[in-house]
Amino acid sequence: MLSNDGEEAMQAAKSMSTEQSAQQPKVALLARGERAGHEDPQPLAVSTRKHSVPLARTALMQRFNRSFPPFYSQFVSSEVQAQNLRLAYALYQTRKAVVQMRDERSKTVVCLAYRNRPSLLSDLFGVLTAFNLSVHGIHLYGQIYSPHLVFIRVTVSRDGHSLSAQTKLNLERAIHECLAGVFPVHETLALEFDLKAGLKDTQVSFYFDPVFHLPTLLVDVDNQPGVFYRVMTALAQEELTVVHLNLMLRRKQTRFIFYLLGPDATPTLPEFLGQKLALSIQQRLQGDPV
Repeated sequence: MLSNDGEEAMQAAKSMSTEQSAQQPKVALLARGERAGHEDPQPLAVSTRKHSVPLARTALMQRFNRSFPPFYSQFVSSEVQAQNLRLAYALYQTRKAVVQMRDERSKTVVCLAYRNRPSLLSDLFGVLTAFNLSVHGIHLYGQIYSPHLVFIRVTVSRDGHSLSAQTKLNLERAIHECLAGVFPVHETLALEFDLKAGLKDTQVSFYFDPVFHLPTLLVDVDNQPGVFYRVMTALAQEELTVVHLNLMLRRKQTRFIFYLLGPDATPTLPEFLGQKLALSIQQRLQGDPV
């Protein structure tokens, strides 16, 4: 259950849905399915400014944002913040992972909202790899405090085109089944890729980011089939939870910058332990025994 945080997400999302339905009727996505006994929050104050945001919505958004790293409310657009809050509301309603997809030009954006855990990225990218999809970009925003939700947007394509309607349905089903432990994605990929083979020229380093104030792993690895799944699995094997991710795609190499929570789910990690984890992950990716 999402407890008080879920209640706040529900109320804020309903407030935004009501406001948006007046301005853009097609955007009111969350007005349906509200639970009996919950009324729309009343604004705490009335502003005379045109197009002003009700104070109730602003206060709830601020409370929701406090579970994220400090940079989230400063650098993430208000549109993305609002979308994540709506996804949190959908997660609160369904009590299962929320998977949504939309096409953007010749690509498809896959959105996932769920409780964060070390194996989440390995599961997600295992499914994307099994579907033979190309990854063009990732946005990931994870909470560093309870309830530790994470919101992921991955831009993908197949053979240079967005996904067909049937592929989207199959992909959504596979993601749910993988998260539930029903779809054995590792066994499926092992038939196509040599997952034990080393990745050449892999470099992994650890530092504490002075801007984001989070433990950080920098991973440089050569591009080859299955590389996203290999990297995410190496992190999962070290029980590392990712709360933010920067991805730099080059022609022959990919750079991942992972912002992490420590083993005790706190935004701290001792330097000696971070260096040890970096070495262990590098050895895993190079195919050396750990």
